[in-house]
Amino acid sequence: MERMSPASRRRQVKMWWLLGTACFLHLAGNAHCWFTEVHPENPKARMNVSQMISHWGYPNEEYEAITQDGYILTINRIPHGKTNGPHSVQRPVVYLQHGLLMTASCWISNLPNNNLGFLLADAGYDVWLGNSRGNVWSRKHLRLSPDSKEFWSFSYDEMAKYDLPAILDLIKEKTRQKKVHYVGHSQGTTIGFVAMSTNPRVSKRIKINFALAPVSILNDIHGPTTFLAYIPKTLFKILFGEKEFLPNNFLVRFIGRDLCNHAIFSTICDDLLLSLVGFNTIKFNKSRTDIYFSQNPGGSSVQDIRHFLQTILSKRFEAYDWGNPDLNMKHYNRSTPPPYDMSKVKVPTAIWFGEKDLLSRSKDVIQLISQLPNVIHQKLIPSYNHVDFLWGNEAYFHVYSEIIAILNHYENLD
Repeated sequence: MERMSPASRRRQVKMWWLLGTACFLHLAGNAHCWFTEVHPENPKARMNVSQMISHWGYPNEEYEAITQDGYILTINRIPHGKTNGPHSVQRPVVYLQHGLLMTASCWISNLPNNNLGFLLADAGYDVWLGNSRGNVWSRKHLRLSPDSKEFWSFSYDEMAKYDLPAILDLIKEKTRQKKVHYVGHSQGTTIGFVAMSTNPRVSKRIKINFALAPVSILNDIHGPTTFLAYIPKTLFKILFGEKEFLPNNFLVRFIGRDLCNHAIFSTICDDLLLSLVGFNTIKFNKSRTDIYFSQNPGGSSVQDIRHFLQTILSKRFEAYDWGNPDLNMKHYNRSTPPPYDMSKVKVPTAIWFGEKDLLSRSKDVIQLISQLPNVIHQKLIPSYNHVDFLWGNEAYFHVYSEIIAILNHYENLD
């Protein structure tokens, strides 16, 4: 693994020191009126997903999908665009799955002309937005409480095994359509690849798999995430517990809506984000930083994080290791976690990835592409980091217009 340069290490230490100092100064400054230059707050920073959709004048429907193991997932739908209202003809369905520690809001956080969710609706598609178990909008269960350790005993394995099938069943029930197009970002692609490689029923129900910043193989991952992988298990448990990881709580919303909204701290917030996803010239709309930071992180399980860290250490894209041969035997009928076979992903797949991405490294994505049997499109964007696919100012030109063109081409063939 490539070691972090002294300059990068100094930059990250400085960033964390500045963030801690900023928190103190912000509190003190409010008391003594030191800081008066505050950016106007975006109203969507305080909205849920339904409110964000309605804010721009788009139709919104909200549903709950109940998984086989009892989780209750909040799902949003944009059934049509602003100008192409309801009619009797069925619209092709596109399902959008967010990444790790995010929520469905990630697809609609920018202005409508640069949001994939709204662009797809205006292009004539029936758009569905998922929320993975454990995030701020999917914290309900038929039997378990979020206060219990059992509620948080899941990773992306369960999201692929239970969440995605339940959501596809819901979409089929409401639209009477058996097949959908699947768009995933980051962990959203992981969920898709796991489901399509292990569940033929899921594969048969997906027309095209669109993967943005795909995450599977993690042999070349860079950035602060690598430090987490080498924390001893006992210390990791002491630091992060065994339940929720980075919940969307008061502190997250305070940082996003209050701290990062001060002009004096906005650069620190930008640097914090870029240190995690990839340093490059800032390509997202800085006036919307309070939305990005107040809506994200949206929370997930510690086990989900540990699954990704396991992949970094094992150098294999594989199921979760339950910690001992007996437990693995119980879950997999073998003493070690089984690898995921990407040659079984027969669904036509289109991939976009960035050269500046610290989490979805181009070398790892190229290895993934070599294993997939049906790649219909691939594009490396030299300037893109991990979140430019969601919030980049030029995402329409680099990514979204191509997604819509591929969708239109395949739909016209039917």
